[in-house]
Amino acid sequence: QVHLIESGGGSVQAGGSLGLSCAASGHNSGYCLAWFRQTPGKGRERVGTIRLADGWIEISDSVAGRFAVSQDGAKKMLFLRMNSLKPEDTGMYYCAALSLYSGRCPSLPEVYPYWGQGTQVTVSS
Repeated sequence: QVHLIESGGGSVQAGGSLGLSCAASGHNSGYCLAWFRQTPGKGRERVGTIRLADGWIEISDSVAGRFAVSQDGAKKMLFLRMNSLKPEDTGMYYCAALSLYSGRCPSLPEVYPYWGQGTQVTVSS
């Protein structure tokens, strides 16, 4: 059973930065780990993914250049560094996992069976 626990959310003013962490257990190197977010009035949106087998990272166009996804060497921690935050980045941020050794990590949240509880990010103008 895969367990995911997010941390690091909080409140920040527009233009500021926040870092999120996701502690992952029960998985192996043949997994995709992903960050999703649910913003007010929108569905759950992929922010970025990492394919653990080779470290391939993809970032959504909506946050490219401002957000960065990374992992630790043991592949037990997933990080999301968020810079130049905007009020529209406000939402609940989730870590998700899917068993996938090759191919692109999916962007659809429905295919990810494992989810953390989420952490709230609030950006004020």
